[in-house]
Amino acid sequence: MGTPFFHELKKQASYFFKEKIRTARLALTDVTPAELLTKEATNGNPWAPDARTMGFISRAAFEIDDYWRIVEILHKRLAKFDRKHWRKPYKALILLEHLLTHGPESTAEEFQSDKEVMQEMENFQFIDERGFNWGLTVRKKTERVLKLLEKGPVLTEERDRARRITRGIQGFGSFNLSWSSTNKNGIEQASNCYGRSNSHYEDYSQQEDIVPDSQKERI
Repeated sequence: MGTPFFHELKKQASYFFKEKIRTARLALTDVTPAELLTKEATNGNPWAPDARTMGFISRAAFEIDDYWRIVEILHKRLAKFDRKHWRKPYKALILLEHLLTHGPESTAEEFQSDKEVMQEMENFQFIDERGFNWGLTVRKKTERVLKLLEKGPVLTEERDRARRITRGIQGFGSFNLSWSSTNKNGIEQASNCYGRSNSHYEDYSQQEDIVPDSQKERI
């Protein structure tokens, strides 16, 4: 009867411990919240980076120091792509797509040098033991990012669409007032924990993009 309670207690203790480690890393090392979030968003666990985390990273990228820290991590993730270690580069692509449409315009120029490895990713083939075709998923994401890197009308249209959506959310009347109040509290909490951060970490256990343990990678 006590087993569910024990597991929940263990989960909460694990989460608390991880948060303490993150706080210590920020306090004792030259690492920013955006840099740490970028590493976590593109790590080897089986969950895709969530929208809130990517939103924070894309906003942080407008600060020059954070921009170079973020792109350096993405360059390194993409450079390590191979048939056995594909998840980190794939998650880097997911974040890169968001940066291309929501971050600084210079992002498209910065990642021209990574096209070669992305072209390798276009040929990736992998179906997991549940029958899910990850090869197709990676190829589609790669094609999408390469299209944005062309710096043509597709990128312009997607950046315009992202701005319209953002403005629409900001101008959504009373809902926006309620959201802003909630968001302000979240920002204050994160600032207390992480210094320069204006967001907070998501519990990745809520994500649904899960693959078997045999496919998980470690940082």
